[in-house]
This record gives sequence, C-alpha cells and structure tokens, in this order.
Amino acid sequence: MSVLEKIKNNQRLGYEDAIKLYDLDLFELASIANDIRREKHGDKTYFNINRHINPTNICKDVCQFCAYSASRKNPNPYTMSHEQILETVKNSSKNGIKEVHIVSAHNPDTGLEWYLDIFKKIKKDFPHIHVKALTAAEIHFLAQEYDLSYEQIIEKMIESGVDSMPGGGAEIFDEKVRKRICGGKVTSQQWLDIHKLWHKAGHESNATMLFGHVESREHRIDHMLRLRDLQDETNGFNAFIPLVYQKENNYLKVKDFLTGQEILKTMAIARILLDNIPHIKAYWVTSTVKLALLAQEFGANDLDGTIEKESIQSAAGAKSANGMPLKEFVDLIKNSGFTPVERDSIYNEIKVW
Repeated sequence: MSVLEKIKNNQRLGYEDAIKLYDLDLFELASIANDIRREKHGDKTYFNINRHINPTNICKDVCQFCAYSASRKNPNPYTMSHEQILETVKNSSKNGIKEVHIVSAHNPDTGLEWYLDIFKKIKKDFPHIHVKALTAAEIHFLAQEYDLSYEQIIEKMIESGVDSMPGGGAEIFDEKVRKRICGGKVTSQQWLDIHKLWHKAGHESNATMLFGHVESREHRIDHMLRLRDLQDETNGFNAFIPLVYQKENNYLKVKDFLTGQEILKTMAIARILLDNIPHIKAYWVTSTVKLALLAQEFGANDLDGTIEKESIQSAAGAKSANGMPLKEFVDLIKNSGFTPVERDSIYNEIKVW
C-alpha cells in the first residue's frame, strides 16, 4: 500500500513511510495537511498576547548554533534584576498580556532561588498572568548545579507559580547531531524524561524542533516520531513548534539556508505525522511572518503571539526584536483568509477577532 493510500485510510505512518513524505509534491502535501488542519481547527489561526523575557545571556554551555549567549560572537553579557523583570511585566500588563514567557541561558551565578523568587513575585503581583518558564534544558542544568532530581526541580517550579513549560532545548534528538551542535547540554532522552515528569505532575508543555542546520530529513522524522510516542503515553503536549535555524552570529557556519519549500514541507509533514498533538505552531519569529502565514495552509494553525520583545532569535538574525503590534497581527491573519482567535497559553479561546 502506498503512503498516500495509508493516509487516505487513516493509517499511522511509521519511519520508512514518513521519510517518503518528503518526496511528495509540495502542493499534494499541502492539500493533505490542510485537510487535517481544517478538520481539527477550521479556518482558525490562534495567537496569544504575550511577553517574552530573557533574563540573562550568561551561559555555562557553548551551543554551536546559539547567537544569544555571551561569547566571542556576542560580547555583551547581562543579567536583569528582579526589579527590572517586574517592571517589564508591569508595563506589559498594561498592554493586556496574558502570558509571560521566561527563557534564558544556563547562568551558574544567578541560582535556583533567583528563578523561583521571581516566579513567586510575578504570581503575587500579577495572578492573572500565565507563567510559562524554564525549558527542559534549564531544568537539567539546575538539577545538575544543585544536585537535585528533575522531580524536585519541577515540584519547586510548580510551588513557585510556573503554569506551563516551553518546548525549547529539544533542538534535534539525534545524539550525533546533538553532540556537534549542543554537546554537554541536556540529552534527547533527558529532555523527553523531563517533559514526561512535567506531564505526570498534571501540567502541559510544548515541544520544539530546531531544523535547517546540519541535520537531515531523516533526523527530523526521527525527532517527530519520538515526540509522538511520548504524547501517546502522556497526552501533555499542547503544540509542536518547528523552529527554523537562524544562521547569523554563531559557530555552525551553515552556508545553505533552507528553501521556503523545504520549510513548508516540514510543517505539512509535522501535521500529518503528529496526529496526537493538537496544534502546529509556525513561530513567526524564526520563519518570518509571511512564511508563517503561508504555513497556515500547510497544516499550521498557530503563530505564537505578539511577544513585545525577543532577544534569542533576533541575536541570530531574526526580525523579531520588538515583537508585533496587536492590530497588525490580527490584520495579517484576516488578510490571509483566516479567522484570528486569541487564546490563552493552553489554547482556551479568549476572543474571536
């Protein structure tokens, strides 16, 4: 039976068949993925009004793809004070944010209590704001630094007011690629284990995949299928976010950037394979707004949010440093033929624009 026949018969694809999806015509893939997207979400494109805060760029690890951490490529180390972070949240709260997304480097000088205290302060002053914070990579780093188990770190996060976990740090699960691009960081199995524990604690998270650097199509498929397996077990992932690699100011020296076609094929394949993860997010920060909007016809149904300010991807060349105004965001979605739906962090609908 061909791959297309299996899809038509609602059969789950395994690794070998999934690889063959890349050989299909771009628009054939788009048609399949768009059908799945519309069956699940109609013409809705989700977004949230959020604020990204990246508290420190001083990092113990030296990931080859990273342009954010303080290094020879970025000789401007910084660490925000709690007062600066709270002032940022206060100002953003006036703009109606529903979520604060806190992700940063693996800074051995700030400490576990530094993070936990700021989460508590945000929750105390802004109880209505959802706190999405600490990637699995950061949890692994803190567990190592303080000789604590993942369960202990997770318990402390929840007690301090963290509502959900972002999906960062996954990069590509293949360990050979991982050794080259982020050796010494959380391993693929550790990343999966941490999310499994988070889900078992009754909380939800997202999952990412960084692609377009030194990985192959086969590595991408392997990555997605490992996520699908964990989702079968825990049902804790809200969204899958394929992050397009940004090539400036880092050490990988990737010369050939992905084509738009390859990015869109990967988005469509994600929608086809990840039948148990409800949302596919085309994160406009890494793919550009135009391509992210086009991806809504290739299986994606979410764009992330207004973000206000972003430091990690923009350090590597993304045009996202100052986020996007809400009206512009809504108008872009409408003009693309979709219905803008403001959501909360776990995809409850707040407002149809």
